[in-house]
Amino acid sequence: MHEEPLEEWARRREGRRNASKGKLRAVPLTSGPNRGAHVEPDAPRVIQEWNGAEWETVCIVDDLAAAKALLNPRQPADEKAAEWDRPALGKGRGRHRKPSPADDRDH
Repeated sequence: MHEEPLEEWARRREGRRNASKGKLRAVPLTSGPNRGAHVEPDAPRVIQEWNGAEWETVCIVDDLAAAKALLNPRQPADEKAAEWDRPALGKGRGRHRKPSPADDRDH
């Protein structure tokens, strides 16, 4: 069996830990076990950030909607592609193409 050197393993582990730093999560402030995010949507949520070793409290929000807005901010809407940006259909009558009235007259 091939054993990985400890230095390589430690380097990979540190890379994974650094990649996960700064991730946010919302935890409901309710009694009982931590359940799914959709349960009790009106309950306040604590927003926590992963620092690489533990979850740290960042802030408290009023409900699930506010937590979602904080965790998943809206991206600016890109402009729709202009008509000329679409790929043009080549000549021919593929079976997926509807024949034009001019094609019907030729036959």
